[in-house]
Amino acid sequence: MNAADVRAMSPDQMKDEMLSLKKELFNLRFQQASGQMENTARVRKVRRDIARIKTIQGQSARSGS
Repeated sequence: MNAADVRAMSPDQMKDEMLSLKKELFNLRFQQASGQMENTARVRKVRRDIARIKTIQGQSARSGS
């Protein structure tokens, strides 16, 4: 997911995507702790996607739109 994709989302879609990414991150951390994780790079990608959504939400809140 890139910034253009996130900017194209409605606020409700961003909220839903954020919720699903947080759930995925929780599950990935659980897998990592139990030693069952196969794709360790996925954790980094999910964390960055969450940060990207939060950044764009903050920008849109500050701009008033």
